[in-house]
Amino acid sequence: MLVLFETAAGYAVFKVLDESKLKKVDSLHKEFETPEKANKIVKLKHFEKFQDTTDALAAATALVEGKIGKSLKKVLKNVVAKEAHEQLAISDAKLGGVIKEKMDLSCVYSPAVAELMRCIRSQMEGLISGLPPKEMSAMSLGLAHSLSRYKLKFSPDKVDTMIVQAISLLDDLDKELNNYIMRCREWYGWHFPELGKIVTDHVAYCKTVCKIGDRTNVATTDLSELLPEDIEAEVKLAAEISMGTEVSEQDISNINHLCEQVIEITDYRSQLYDYLKNRMMAIAPNLTVMVGELVGARLVSHAGSLLNLAKHPASTVQILGAEKALFRALKTRKDTPKYGLIYHASLVGQTSAKNKGKISRMLAAKTSLAVRYDALGEDTNAEMGAENRAKLEARLRYIEEKGIRRISGTGKALAKADKYTHKGEVKIYDPSGDSTIPSTSKKRKLEEMQQQEETPSKSAKKAKKIKTEPVSAEVAETSTESAQKKKKKKSIGGKPKEEEEAEVAEQPSEKKKKKKIKEEV
Repeated sequence: MLVLFETAAGYAVFKVLDESKLKKVDSLHKEFETPEKANKIVKLKHFEKFQDTTDALAAATALVEGKIGKSLKKVLKNVVAKEAHEQLAISDAKLGGVIKEKMDLSCVYSPAVAELMRCIRSQMEGLISGLPPKEMSAMSLGLAHSLSRYKLKFSPDKVDTMIVQAISLLDDLDKELNNYIMRCREWYGWHFPELGKIVTDHVAYCKTVCKIGDRTNVATTDLSELLPEDIEAEVKLAAEISMGTEVSEQDISNINHLCEQVIEITDYRSQLYDYLKNRMMAIAPNLTVMVGELVGARLVSHAGSLLNLAKHPASTVQILGAEKALFRALKTRKDTPKYGLIYHASLVGQTSAKNKGKISRMLAAKTSLAVRYDALGEDTNAEMGAENRAKLEARLRYIEEKGIRRISGTGKALAKADKYTHKGEVKIYDPSGDSTIPSTSKKRKLEEMQQQEETPSKSAKKAKKIKTEPVSAEVAETSTESAQKKKKKKSIGGKPKEEEEAEVAEQPSEKKKKKKIKEEV
């Protein structure tokens, strides 16, 4: 068996003298305790030294990518191919597959081979002759530096860092621009306060201030290039009746310098935005189509890199940027947030408030797929992102319009369904019978019962009187008249005093009549 061993100085090919020792993997390290014992197990057959650090770097990068470099190919042809019947022990299974495919050599990779490689590395100085330890350490250090520099130069994450830096700088510029513009408006507002209300655009305001200077120059200044005609006329009219204070030329020069800074920063911001847009379309085209370049760049910046964002599930992408709200909700046992940075995407923004949660969840699912396609896929087109966005827009229209669900028909045309009308009579259920609450109060029921008991007793007494005492027609008439008067008194709440006095005067005459009638009977 032959062993292919890679070092920072070159490739070494060893011949295994005693293959029976490889079966005892646990005790193999005891056979390599000293260089003398190690020489009894393996023997150096060939050593191919690298010419310089560039050659070593090319070989190392080829091994990392699982490819066969020029120097390795030379070793395999000159040394190993001569003994093709021997098996070749290697430390990388992927590299073994490539060697077997291209060189038609049988390769072996097993735990025993890995332990043998570790043992050879421990006694490398004694096994490889003609290689001083100082030279070996210097070559290892140089190769390590070159390899790390190469990885940094060609790292795919380096492009992500450009996006992260660009979006961070864009946010910083927005904050600084707001501070500068507010300061400029407040400063020049002491001299010409009416201009701030007339010209609302910040860049146009700064350009107008730079061109005007002192407000006395407005009448002689042509502002047609900066402002429309109606606003220009309004500015000139306001300058004539302005309530602002007078300022010196030095104040005006400082204000002009600040306005120039605002204009320059605004121009640079627009240039930076174009750069970020182009970079995002080149690195993550599907993510850009789904959520836009600004939201996509903020998601990449928040995750750290495009690859880290691709590792996040859709549920994490949905609330990315709302970590404080999430942990606050978990701590207080309230509802968790439905969206984070993805809330600023155009699809979520054009949705009604009640459907924002649904759309953000669906958008996060499709966005996570788009990110993985951009980070791990080989294609650089945005067809997948455009297709998923079209599906989301169709779903959004369906939710917003509450359309009829398609049961049959083609995918382009929805199935038509007539409106259902019920022609039979509809009986309405009366819920009054289910109520256990009495309709009338208990007091009212008691009063009704007492009245019913009193009325039969009164009628019985009257009947007895009628039987025992035969009454004439005149007495009957008087009794009916008195009963009617009593009823009138009950029905009418209050009467005038004159009527009450007349009734009181009539009462003794009626009593006398009744006595006379009784005596005659």
